Amino acid sequence: MTLDALRPSAEGGGGKRALAAALAGLERDPDGAEAQALLDAAWRAPRAHVVGVTGPPGVGKSSLCAALVTAWRARSQTVGVIAVDPSSRSSGGALLGDRVRIAPDASDDGSFVRSMAARDRLGGLADQTLPAMVLMRALFDRVLVETVGVGQSETDVVGIADTVVFCVQPGSGDSLQFMKAGIVEIPHLVLVTKADLGASAERARADVSGALSLASATSDWPTRTLAVSSRNGTGLEPLMQALEDHRAHLAQEGRLLVARHRQAEGWIGEALLERFGRRGLARLGALGLDAALPAGGQPFERLRDLTRALESPR
Repeated sequence: MTLDALRPSAEGGGGKRALAAALAGLERDPDGAEAQALLDAAWRAPRAHVVGVTGPPGVGKSSLCAALVTAWRARSQTVGVIAVDPSSRSSGGALLGDRVRIAPDASDDGSFVRSMAARDRLGGLADQTLPAMVLMRALFDRVLVETVGVGQSETDVVGIADTVVFCVQPGSGDSLQFMKAGIVEIPHLVLVTKADLGASAERARADVSGALSLASATSDWPTRTLAVSSRNGTGLEPLMQALEDHRAHLAQEGRLLVARHRQAEGWIGEALLERFGRRGLARLGALGLDAALPAGGQPFERLRDLTRALESPR
């Protein structure tokens, strides 16, 4: 399987059907030779701006994602969506609620939605979200990652998205929850959804702006607050512009490369901890190795090398 065969414009059995099969293969056998070769190729060919959309349950993330997909498609940009859903207690699979709300025209080859089950993983993402994102990032102009509904400390989306959008809704207390440290530090854009509610939406936006003014600055990008209504389109154009502004910001001074390199190192460390535990990581140090990714390195290749070292009987 090659990247060209998975592109939205691919013919001869490629495109959506081939991409769905490739993603299923990644979930079924993520460490297999075919999956690893595909991921290595995808890592070397990043294309998309990756936008992570997170926030509490019921805030309107799926409706927002659907509006963004429609807006990007109207601009002739291809869009891939990863919707992380709650899991079925009986089967462990995704409940598919988000996919139903986001799913675009099935005949549109320029958009693709993939649901993933969170299962027992905390943090708002699924185990295979990062590999799926890396693959889709090489195929589309834009990639959206919608997390399962999160609370105060689920911030894994920072580890895969270039731009993080955190959603709050008017009159729900979300703006007060946002002030707590775990969440206030992660977004580049904060959206008050359901802006068509008027005064209550503006109050929520003002509350969030106030919370941000009290938070210590941790980057050279000042977090923006906007009010958006997916129902009537209010604020959608300013949101689209803010996303483009942050994308342009990342393109300057090598910021995007640095951010993605740090994300890759974080993923390698998490993968090693999950596979080998803290004792395994300690053994890595005893072997004179660490989870750092050399400049220009590929995380999947690096993880394979470190895994072989830890599995060696020496």
